[in-house]
Amino acid sequence: MRIAIVEGDGVGREVIPPARRILERLMPDAEFFDVEVGYGKWERTGSACTDEDIDSLKASDAILFGAVTTPPDPNYKSVLLRIRKELDLYANLRPVKGGGFDIMIVRENTEGLYSGIEEIGAERSTTLRVVTKAGSERIARYACGLAKGRKNSLVVGNKANVLKSDVLFRDTCLSVAKEEGVSANTAFIDALTLDVLMHPANYDVIVTTNIFGDILSDACGYLTGGLGMLPSANIGERHAFFEPVHGSAPDIAGKGIANPVAAIRSAAMLLAHLGRTKEAAAVDDAVDSVLASGIKTPDLGGSFSTDDVGEAVLERVKAVYN
Repeated sequence: MRIAIVEGDGVGREVIPPARRILERLMPDAEFFDVEVGYGKWERTGSACTDEDIDSLKASDAILFGAVTTPPDPNYKSVLLRIRKELDLYANLRPVKGGGFDIMIVRENTEGLYSGIEEIGAERSTTLRVVTKAGSERIARYACGLAKGRKNSLVVGNKANVLKSDVLFRDTCLSVAKEEGVSANTAFIDALTLDVLMHPANYDVIVTTNIFGDILSDACGYLTGGLGMLPSANIGERHAFFEPVHGSAPDIAGKGIANPVAAIRSAAMLLAHLGRTKEAAAVDDAVDSVLASGIKTPDLGGSFSTDDVGEAVLERVKAVYN
């Protein structure tokens, strides 16, 4: 088993080490290796992500990723978009859990407004929104597979009343859901976001397009205490990539106060993906126990450091897997 570790930029360098130590404890026979990508590498070498980096990521069984900074420079190409496309990580899973609710947001990860097809000019810039039947079918089938193992209920988030490309996405998702025997409804993404925040217990699996899934899941950070609590997975047919939803947060980088929970829960998702469901559950339980004991970073109202929280979670994991 080979696990690629990518710390990236900013707080990625602070939240990934605690998550890595937990994985190393639970996967003592695995090989962990580092891959450097991101803005820091770009500043130093002129390349944020090389072909060799992509090959290294493809050679892993799973990837734990921190965060990367994307500067406002037209010559800088998004590292995340490249990795998602080259590894064909088409399904972005963003769980949102709390008291009385358990939502899984399934975001199409390779098309939409994050297609990367852009023309940037001084007076006019355009980004091409790409929605295909094949891409919509694929993400809908994945979402239906998850729904069958949960409440067999699916909501298709869209804006088909304004964006006509969303008609294809919406109708394709409904067709797949009918074929799969999954109960499905549709909702316009703006009204859906508000209703999820007001009535989260009413929702189970939500499938939507790329940018809508990004915005919806970020907004759902309100339900959990902030982006520092939200993990995610990027899944393809052959590769799997796990990362906290938050970005590189340069405003707090280097201060030792970044919340490592999202990175640690991402590591738990990695474990579950590899079939280690008991270990994954143990990590999630350890996080819950640590937070309940009051060991929290400042974003949650606590006074503990990134390493304090990480070590507290690790100690609880050790108590189960000693």
